[in-house]
This record gives sequence, C-alpha cells and structure tokens, in this order.
Amino acid sequence: MLILAGTVRVPAEKIDAARPHLEAMVRASRAEPGCRAYSFAFDVLDPGLIRIFEVFDDAAAREAHRQSPHMAAWRACWPALGIGERDMTLYLISHHEKT
Repeated sequence: MLILAGTVRVPAEKIDAARPHLEAMVRASRAEPGCRAYSFAFDVLDPGLIRIFEVFDDAAAREAHRQSPHMAAWRACWPALGIGERDMTLYLISHHEKT
C-alpha cells in the first residue's frame, strides 16, 4: 500500500475558481481502480493551503493515476489558478491495522 501526503498552495483570491477543478480531480481519482482514498482539504489556519491525502493499493495503481487524463487536466489548470508550492511525500506501508 502507498500513502501520499502533502500540500499545494492556491492564492486565496482564486480558491472559488479552483473548487470545480479540485472536485473533478477528487471524483475521478476516487473512481480509479486501486485508489482507496483521495482527498483535498483546506487548512483552517492558512488560507490557500490545500492538504492532500492519497492511498493506493500499489505502485501500478499510483502510476495509472499519474498518467490519467484527469491528472493531466488538473496539472494543466495550475498556471491559470496560480497553484504552486507542491510538497508531497510518499510512504510505503508494509503493515496496517485499524485501532
């Protein structure tokens, strides 16, 4: 299992314009085979900071996600929305359990 966690930043004045793109990305990603979780969340104390959380079954599922048309569309809208400061970390999980 793979977990990706990180952030991107959108200028506060462009948050409303970014929302449809964020929603489209989440909906399409959650529908992918091998995607267990996918979410974006706005930081309540830092306007414009979007926290990202992704869980994939394996590297193949993550790579399919990276090559998907919705990923290309998401990245293509970044310049117009001023999205930047991407900071992501990949975690390889060998064991997990609910607590």
